[in-house]
Amino acid sequence: MTKQKLTYREALRAGIEEALQSDDRVFLMGEDVGHYGGCFAVSKGLLDRYGPDRIIDTPLCESGFVGVGIGAALGGLRPIVEVMTVNFSLLAMDQIVNNASTLRHMSGGQFHVPIVIRMACGAGRQLAAQHSHSWENLYAHVPGLKVLSPATHTDARHMLAQALADPDPVLLFEHVMLLNETAEVLPLPEAPFEQALVRRAGNDVSLITYGGCLNKALTAAEQLSSEGIEAEVIDLRCLRPLDKATILQSVAKTHRAIIIDEGWYTGSLAAEISAIIMEEGFWQLDAPVKRICSAEVPIPYPSHLEQACLPQIEQIIEAARTIMEGQ
Repeated sequence: MTKQKLTYREALRAGIEEALQSDDRVFLMGEDVGHYGGCFAVSKGLLDRYGPDRIIDTPLCESGFVGVGIGAALGGLRPIVEVMTVNFSLLAMDQIVNNASTLRHMSGGQFHVPIVIRMACGAGRQLAAQHSHSWENLYAHVPGLKVLSPATHTDARHMLAQALADPDPVLLFEHVMLLNETAEVLPLPEAPFEQALVRRAGNDVSLITYGGCLNKALTAAEQLSSEGIEAEVIDLRCLRPLDKATILQSVAKTHRAIIIDEGWYTGSLAAEISAIIMEEGFWQLDAPVKRICSAEVPIPYPSHLEQACLPQIEQIIEAARTIMEGQ
């Protein structure tokens, strides 16, 4: 297949533009998505091409415009709602959790809410505690939502189309540290979004991760290979529903698991995955499951403190060495 090199930002934009071109019901709305081109420049140039009826700047009122998006979806449109950063989505939690996720079930299947809500997430850009957290686990806790985390440029390009085809609400978490990175993009999606993928095969230990931590896990795996430790890297891609089968198949092969999650350790998505492995794959394990998560503090502003809080390649390598020694 012919590949194209794009930045992660350009891949996201290409996905939005394809959606706008292919379906007149699709529109984009959010803070600064129009004239400014998006806080992270993802929607730059789209207003000029598609006009203010389809690229809609909103007030700084997340609960309000997410609610408008839900209403539009109920009315037959296909809204893409951009929440500037994941922390701000908490201001729309009532709309997302009490309305979007529940209406299909509360109506006995009579109503669907085909809305896609995109938001930047993660730390590393010195944006401090109110702009840098990883709240994916909050939304992955909620029945009625699907939660996606595109870690590759190909997923950034194609997951939106798959999400828009879903009749129910889908949340897309786009890690800010990926935006400027350039990589090859396949012309077609690699798999349905619900499917986790093995990004690197190995027999000794499973590194299970998603989003902004995928490249760290892959880099760690390459360094471990030089030490004779072959790590398998699993990209979860979809955080609700989790692809338990791929996780358990990998653990059955390697007999060891390390979960890398930028969320906090307590109540993390990593804890859920660890519980799945312990409940359904315990007898395959040769060592306890390990978790590498962010430090239990609000993300600091100073760069050295921010980096000290986040999962790092060196931590993954050291955890793999330890688990291989049976400690």
